[in-house]
Amino acid sequence: MPLLRHADVAHILTEVRQFPPHLVISSLMSGLYQADEQVKWHTVTAFGQVMDAIAGSDMEAARVIMRRILWNLNEESGGIGWGMPEALGEIMAVNRQLAEEYAHMLVSYMREENFLELPALQHGLLWGIGRLAMVRPELILKNDGDGYMALFLESPDEVVLGLSSRNFGILRIKEAAYHIQGFVDIGQPVRLYEDRRIIPTTVGALARQALARIEGTEGSAE
Repeated sequence: MPLLRHADVAHILTEVRQFPPHLVISSLMSGLYQADEQVKWHTVTAFGQVMDAIAGSDMEAARVIMRRILWNLNEESGGIGWGMPEALGEIMAVNRQLAEEYAHMLVSYMREENFLELPALQHGLLWGIGRLAMVRPELILKNDGDGYMALFLESPDEVVLGLSSRNFGILRIKEAAYHIQGFVDIGQPVRLYEDRRIIPTTVGALARQALARIEGTEGSAE
């Protein structure tokens, strides 16, 4: 969908709303696989809005699409599932009923029996967990997401360290502060999508922001 290449995400959403929601799902699924990060993130944002519209009129149709997204993260699908955890997180941040039904599945990708091994997929998963945690933290905590996420604080992948730190900050988990303090000087760049824009930041900045949240003061990722 060429529209997803437009620089203004508000314009994209306005135009997408002109189409019947179910007709744009295939284009959005394809958009999640795009190497262009702007296209990918615009797709994630649009996915949340489109799925909210579908759920509002036909919840069962929305569930079918959620299962399709989950299938793409299944090894049996034959694919890798790029962008799928991000889409799940965005959809559930926008629509409460889908979040209540599927949050446990997003959390499950941090558990041993369903663990996503590829660091790049872990980046997407942690972003999705964080997106949902910003809106519905109780659903992450209800499903023991903070406990399963502790494993990522020992990852050899520095971006994983930054994104997991950010999530512990969002959830204000004091027990994670000891580990996060060890990351504040890591200069590894991170391209963080937040507030519908891509923010260049670092692992260290994310760690400092997380500690500020845990301590009760807000910091900046920039």
